[in-house]
Amino acid sequence: MTPPHLTDLPIRALTVEDLRHCADLSEDRGWPREDHKWGLLLAAGNGYGIDAPDGIGLAAACVVTSYGYPHAGPELAAIGMVLVAARYARQGLGRRLMTHVCDGVLKGVPLTLHATPNGRPLYEELGFHTTGRAEMLLGSFRPDPAAPEPDAVEVRPATAEDIPRILRLDTEVFGTDRTHMITRLPAFADRLLVAEDAAGVLTGYAAIWPNMGTHVIGPLIARDTAGARALVTALAAATDRPLRTDIDVRHEELVAWLKERGLESVAFNAVMTRDLPGLPGDWTRRWAPLTVAAG
Repeated sequence: MTPPHLTDLPIRALTVEDLRHCADLSEDRGWPREDHKWGLLLAAGNGYGIDAPDGIGLAAACVVTSYGYPHAGPELAAIGMVLVAARYARQGLGRRLMTHVCDGVLKGVPLTLHATPNGRPLYEELGFHTTGRAEMLLGSFRPDPAAPEPDAVEVRPATAEDIPRILRLDTEVFGTDRTHMITRLPAFADRLLVAEDAAGVLTGYAAIWPNMGTHVIGPLIARDTAGARALVTALAAATDRPLRTDIDVRHEELVAWLKERGLESVAFNAVMTRDLPGLPGDWTRRWAPLTVAAG
């Protein structure tokens, strides 16, 4: 019996039981395993994969995180962690998986993703357009020696009572509801902080979470640069690991400040969308995503 062609192999839903195989696939392509991040994405989103015909793990995988109010259907979906095992690369599996997800599972839903330079041509062929850029910064953070200003933003650990306030702010800034993701932050992150103004109004929040040998700062939501800097400084004080974050390049002042504090540019990703002109919400208060894999 003739074995099926690679692009005829069935696509199945992934579960948290597939976490190890997903991490193996990351490692196969030279990425960090990122077990902690995979666990969040598979729990909060929907994974899709193709089992390797040689019986060793996955040949390809991706994760979709949908946002919006459940009763109304997805208003936006983010696609991430699109990976094909090295031994099956350049044989159509990536296109097969993306076509299944974009034109099948998510047909009619506005889409977004962060694309590496290698992945961008395929996504453009599938109807995605570049609408922004994110700069990945990595390094050991050096605290700012400058004395705090008299009206410095108040930053403190988030409490259970803050969660409804964080959700309201996040929906306003992000442009759609992502309760199912944000409510997982207290368990997922090592620290979750909020920023308030003098009147006690919540102006921002941010989290720091472990990813292999680094700590990632994201999401980072703040009213202005001062608030973003205050949140980053407070989060950085809690770790000795190198920091990583992905900043919207339009926030030039924050990017410059982070580089002055010891972080270096390691990559640029294109922010791409399909069936919408750009991401919804207020980009001026959205500084870094939770992870580029979830928009």
